[in-house]
Amino acid sequence: MKTRCILALFIVIVFVPRLEAGAPKKYGKPVTLTTKTSVSQILASPDKFNGKKVLVEGAVVNVCESRGCWIELASDKEFQSIIFKVDDGVITFPMSAKGKTATVQGVVQVTTVSREDRIDRAKKEAAESKTAFDSTAITGPKTTVRIMGDGAVIK
Repeated sequence: MKTRCILALFIVIVFVPRLEAGAPKKYGKPVTLTTKTSVSQILASPDKFNGKKVLVEGAVVNVCESRGCWIELASDKEFQSIIFKVDDGVITFPMSAKGKTATVQGVVQVTTVSREDRIDRAKKEAAESKTAFDSTAITGPKTTVRIMGDGAVIK
């Protein structure tokens, strides 16, 4: 009897953590879409996807270090990526997500910031970090494309 108990305890200690480590981790609302959209499709025609809910899959190449409020997903094309942003405190992604595959669902958001607003932001950032400010580096407006997140599954 003692041997069986010890054997059962050994199995639980050794094998259960391994099974849990390999299980996908879910964040936020359930992922309900079934048709995936590639990052390259979104970046090629952002206005076509603006305001639309999408399902995207990719390798996590970066995670917000301060709050875990976003992950950056690699595209299917080299040198492309997209940010999957969630509301601060609603979902917190761990740094251990980096290098894993994420399937994310959310609404594409396209935002254009004018040159003047970019200069204002850069001035504030330079003042806060006590670094030199150079407005000539900012040549025009900038458009950003990101996915505002509902839910994610990281494998």
